[in-house]
Amino acid sequence: MNILGISAYYHDSAAALVQKGTILAAAQEERFTRKKHDARFPKNAIIYTLAEANISLQELDYIVFYEKPLVTFERLLETYLTYAPQGFRSFITAMTAWLQEKLYLKTILKKELAKLANCKTSQLPPLLFTEHHQSHAASAFFPSPFEKAAVLCLDAVGEWATTSLWLGEGNKMIPQWEINFPHSLGLLYSAFTYYTGFKVNSGEYKLMGLAPYGEAKYVDIILENLIDLKEDGTFRLNMEYFNYATGLTMTNDKFARLFGGSPRKPETQLTQREMNIAASIQKVTEEIVLRLANTAYEELGTDYLCLAGGVALNCVSNGRLLRESKFKDIWIQPAAGDSGGAIGAALAVWYQYLENPRQGGTFDAMQGTYLGPEFSHEEAQEYLNDVKAKYVYLEDVELFTKVAEILAEGNVVGWFQGRMEFGPRALGNRSIIGDPRNEKMQSVMNLKIKYRESFRPFAPSVLFDRVSDYFELDKPSPYMLLVAEVNSELRLPMNEEDKQLFGVEKLKVPRSTIPAITHVDYSARVQTVHPETNPRYYQLIKQFEALTGCGVLVNTSFNVRGEPIVCTPEDAYRCFMRTEMDYLVINNYLLAKSEQPQWQKDEAWKNEFELD
Repeated sequence: MNILGISAYYHDSAAALVQKGTILAAAQEERFTRKKHDARFPKNAIIYTLAEANISLQELDYIVFYEKPLVTFERLLETYLTYAPQGFRSFITAMTAWLQEKLYLKTILKKELAKLANCKTSQLPPLLFTEHHQSHAASAFFPSPFEKAAVLCLDAVGEWATTSLWLGEGNKMIPQWEINFPHSLGLLYSAFTYYTGFKVNSGEYKLMGLAPYGEAKYVDIILENLIDLKEDGTFRLNMEYFNYATGLTMTNDKFARLFGGSPRKPETQLTQREMNIAASIQKVTEEIVLRLANTAYEELGTDYLCLAGGVALNCVSNGRLLRESKFKDIWIQPAAGDSGGAIGAALAVWYQYLENPRQGGTFDAMQGTYLGPEFSHEEAQEYLNDVKAKYVYLEDVELFTKVAEILAEGNVVGWFQGRMEFGPRALGNRSIIGDPRNEKMQSVMNLKIKYRESFRPFAPSVLFDRVSDYFELDKPSPYMLLVAEVNSELRLPMNEEDKQLFGVEKLKVPRSTIPAITHVDYSARVQTVHPETNPRYYQLIKQFEALTGCGVLVNTSFNVRGEPIVCTPEDAYRCFMRTEMDYLVINNYLLAKSEQPQWQKDEAWKNEFELD
């Protein structure tokens, strides 16, 4: 039994293949097209997943799309009628797109699939549709290690729902209640993303990273003017301040007056105002999520919570949930955004539509989210020879020893191995790594390798059995979706002068003995590394620990700003040569930058990728 799940046409298109209840393969289309957040039909991702199963498209038993477009169309129409005559221009823009394409999505999907399979549409497997939040909920509960759990979905909007609660038990998911558009926590956060000059549906994590530089001075203004928040966490937004329901922007002039000025223009200098606004909306978001979770606990009486939807990628909020909610444990879908809907839709068919029993286990079913393509030694060597790259081949033990030494000397290494990660995080297979003890590592990686804003923090990869030695965390965090504070004994004291610093000036002061991964509020976005899911990365960190005594590495995604995470050896080598990385590892091949043939120094390549 093979089920193909598809998410597409909004952002982060993806495909996932579930075989007899097991997630066999999953990938985002952006990794193949090199267009970040690519929303187009995921042709390349589908080809990959089918190849992984060694089947043709016609051999699938079901194909399932992650939402119901006709219900979304109903919501758009009703919204515009509610706000008429406001938003007429926006209405015309939206209706043109719908009447030309999206309204006939079922037909378009069948045509695309038939083209891919080189067959008639009548020869395709059955095409099913799940609801958007059903896909999110299924992606959160069914792969989780819990037999019974509350499932909370929080995003911008699906068809109507923006927040929904489900009870997951065995192979069933029972909807409890939902909050509907336009009242959306995801859109509230995106409104502030837009207002502070970042890109909606892309820059929300920047807003989260900026928050520790500011003071939450606007919390009362937000709660008194923008949102009516109840004790149980349910809420309504004051739509007088927002433009997203009817306009082409997220906020309006009334919103700007409330916060004392126009939205920041993208790429201009960040001021303390933006930092304080970021801190304020982050605090409000955490409070809403915590109240909703505690309500879910009281209503459903379960010990465990699963999360999905774009808001579930807010790892600071997740860390607070783990520490302060009434649940014993939480599990978050690593591809919590729309890409994960492809997995959720396929699993919903397997468990809910076909009513197959659910197999429990100690570990979750995401397999470390290493679900993408991998490349053999022969494929890697063939490419490296084609570009006349200089390399040495080392067996694992020798390779790990050598790379540990290279890292300890302060070098930055591109680390490429195994199956590509599914979801927005690089977790040791498509990563750029460094020594967390190095005070300069954070600025070097940001400015010379990632070509991104200096304020953005980096995450630690830590041996799972040593996580409590470094962080105030006693639970696994394999998907880099929990923020925890660095242990107090590792923190460095600050003098009075340091304490007076504001904004990005705070970066000048090392916060701990592992400064490269310690944010200005002493926090870190932790990834625990487990030998069961990534034995080679685990052994590399073990070797670094044996050499230095430090069981942590800096881990950031293998890409530059605006570029999707690398997929192939070609992507990896190109990114390596364009940046100031010192070494590259592809499988067991080690390359030193200093030994590579002359690379065309052309800064125009930076225009290939639209800034996020």
